[in-house]
Amino acid sequence: MRWLLLCYTLCFSFLKTSAHTVELNTMFGQIQSPGYPDSYPSDSEVTWNITVPEGFRIKLYFMHFNLESSYLCEYDYVKVETEDQVLATFCGRETTDTEQTPGQEVVLSPSSFMSVTFRSDFSNEERFTGFDAHYMAVDVDECTEQEDEELTCDHYCHNYIGGYYCSCRFGYILHTDNRTCRVECSDNLFTQRTGVITSPDFPNPYPKSSECFYTIKLEEGFIVSLQFEDIFDIEDHPEVSCPYDYIKITAGSKVFGPFCGENAPEPINTQSHNVQILFRSDNSGENQGWRLSYTATGNECPELRPPIYGSIEPLQVKYSFKDQVLVSCDTGYKVLKDNLEMDTFQIECLKDGTWSSKIPTCKITDCGIPPELEHGLVTFSSRHNLTTYQSEIRYTCQQPYYKMLHNITGVYTCSAQGVWMNEVLGRSQPTCLPVCGLPRISRKLMARIFNGRPVQKGSAPWIAMLSHLNGRPFCGGSLLGSKWVITAAHCLHQSLDPEAPTLHNSDLLSASEFKVIMGKHWRIRSDDNEQHLLVKHIFLHPLYDPRTFENDVALVELLDSPELNDFVMPVCLPEGASEQGSMVIVSGWGKQFLQRFPETLMEIEIPIVEHGVCQEAYASLKRKVTRDMICAGEKEGGKDACAGDSGGPMVTLDKERGQWYLVGTVSWGDDCGKKNRYGVYSYVYHNKDWIQRVTGVRA
Repeated sequence: MRWLLLCYTLCFSFLKTSAHTVELNTMFGQIQSPGYPDSYPSDSEVTWNITVPEGFRIKLYFMHFNLESSYLCEYDYVKVETEDQVLATFCGRETTDTEQTPGQEVVLSPSSFMSVTFRSDFSNEERFTGFDAHYMAVDVDECTEQEDEELTCDHYCHNYIGGYYCSCRFGYILHTDNRTCRVECSDNLFTQRTGVITSPDFPNPYPKSSECFYTIKLEEGFIVSLQFEDIFDIEDHPEVSCPYDYIKITAGSKVFGPFCGENAPEPINTQSHNVQILFRSDNSGENQGWRLSYTATGNECPELRPPIYGSIEPLQVKYSFKDQVLVSCDTGYKVLKDNLEMDTFQIECLKDGTWSSKIPTCKITDCGIPPELEHGLVTFSSRHNLTTYQSEIRYTCQQPYYKMLHNITGVYTCSAQGVWMNEVLGRSQPTCLPVCGLPRISRKLMARIFNGRPVQKGSAPWIAMLSHLNGRPFCGGSLLGSKWVITAAHCLHQSLDPEAPTLHNSDLLSASEFKVIMGKHWRIRSDDNEQHLLVKHIFLHPLYDPRTFENDVALVELLDSPELNDFVMPVCLPEGASEQGSMVIVSGWGKQFLQRFPETLMEIEIPIVEHGVCQEAYASLKRKVTRDMICAGEKEGGKDACAGDSGGPMVTLDKERGQWYLVGTVSWGDDCGKKNRYGVYSYVYHNKDWIQRVTGVRA
C-alpha cells in the first residue's frame, strides 16, 4: 500500500495536461490529488476506476479537501459516478449554494464499481492543496436492500459477506433457480369414496414453479363427481386462456379445463371411477388457490327392512354400490344366519345393484339346560322349563344336610350373552357346603355314668371308624366337610420303634391298607346306615413328633364323599379357643371298664382341665404337655378315653350357634381313668390353620 502511495506521488508529479486513468481492484485504498500535499498542477485530469467483487459496494470519504472555488464547480472539481449515474460533484473550500465540499459526507456506490475523476483547469489563482480520500469495500445486505423482485427470495433470505442465499419453509423444496420455493406433489392418491382436495397451503397462496398431480382411484362401478368451493383464485390473463397457472382434470377420454381466474368451475360429473387432476403454477404470483370436494356414487340396491326384534345400521332410504349395512338384534336376541348364531352380521351392496346376502333373522338367546349342582337341585320358575332370555332358575342345596355358601340367593337369570347369571356370583355356580354340627337326632339328657354311656344312634353323626380291610377297627376319627376325616397321627403307624429318632414312610399305613366307615353304631355288627369309604391320601402334620405326640393330628382324604343323612354329618371346626371348665363329650369304641370293648359306640362327658394343672399332673412322669395339647377329665379319675378311642372326637356345644364343634382328638394318657391322670387330646384350634389349608374346610 505504501508502494502504491509512493507511486501515486511520483507519477502524478510528472503529469501535466494529459488525462490519466488508474484501475484499482483492491478491497480498500487511498486516493490523492496529484502532488498532494503540495498544490496540484493546472490543466490536469485523473480518473480512478475502483472495482470490488460482486456482493460488495464501495464506500468513499475524504479526510482533506481544498480545491479552487467556482460556480457549479466549472473549474476544478472531483466527480464520483458509476457506469450510468453521477453520485456527487465536489469543489471549493466550503459548501455554498453553487458549490459543495464533501465534508463528512460518505459516498456509497449502488454496485461494485465506482469512478472518481479529478480535473483542474488551465490556471489556478492561488495555491490549492487538493484532496486526500479513502475507499473500502462494504458488504451488501441483499436480503433487505434487494430492489429487483425477480432476484428476491421466495420464503427465507440469508445474508453473508459478499452474497446471500435462499431457503424454504418446511414441506417446500428450492427450485433450480435457487430463489423460488416449490412443492413436490406428484403422488397424491385418493381411494376413499368421499374426500377433499386443495391446492398446496390452501387457503394461503400456493407455491410457485410447482406441478401437482392428484389421482382419485376407486373400484369400477363408481362414478366420481367434483364440486369446487366458492374460494377459487388462480392467476390468469385478460386475453390469453390460462397461460400462467391452471388446473386441468382428466377422466378417461374426457378432459375438463384448463381452469383459472376467480370464478369456480361448475360441478363436474366425470362419469368415471378414475380421475386425474393436474395443477400447475409458474414462478410468479400470490394467488390463494382452490379447494374441491368429491363424492362417488354407484348402482343402487333395493330398500332394506330390519328383521323382527332387530335393526340395521345405517338405516336410510337409498343404498348404492359398496354401502355396508350392519344387522344386529335387540337385547336378548342373536343374529341367526345359516344355523349359526352371532352378535352382528354385515351385508354389502354389490356392483350389479344386489345385496351380498339376505337379511338374517333374530333368534331369542337360549342359555341351554343349566348344569347340575353337586348336592343340590335346580328348579325352573316357569312350568314350561324355559331356558331363553330372562328366564329364571333357582338352585337349592339338599336340605337339611347342605347349605349354600355365603347363604346367597340361588336365583339365576338367562342373560343376553346366553349364560346363566347370578347377581352375586355372576356366571359362577353356587356351592353347596355340608351342614356341620347339627345332628338330626338330639342327644337326650342323661345323668353322668361312671365309665361312660351308650351313644344314642345318630346323635354323633360325625364319628368315623378307621378299620383294617379285614374289618377290625383300630381308631376313630371325625368327618370334616364332605370328604375329609381328622384323626390322630399315631393311628396311622404300622409299626413304630420307640427308639427311632424320626418317623419314616415305611412306618405308616398306606392309603390302600385301611378304610373309613361312616354311620357306624355297632362296633362289630353291621349297621343298616353304615358307609364304607376308600382312602385317597393321608396327611400327617409336618411337625408331628411320634416320641412326644406333639401335633398328633392327621388328615385322611376320602376317595369319594359319603352321602350325608341323619347318621352321617360333619362336625364344625372351632371358631375360637376352648375355655377351662367347659364340658366336652368324647366318643369312641375303645375299651371300657374291665378292659372290654363295648358292643356300641360309647361316650363320656368331662370338663376341660386348665393347662397348668395337666402339666403338673404329668411332671412326675417326665411327660411334656405342650401348647398343641388340651386336657380333659376329672381329678378322681374314672372317666377317660382308652385303647381304641385314639383319633376319636372330643366335641362341645356352641350354645349361641346351636352347633357342635370339634375341640380335640384323642391322643394319649397314663392308662385309662386313673386318679389325677387326665386324658390328653390333640388341640384342634391350635392346628386349625394347617387343617384349613390342607382341606379347604371353613369354620
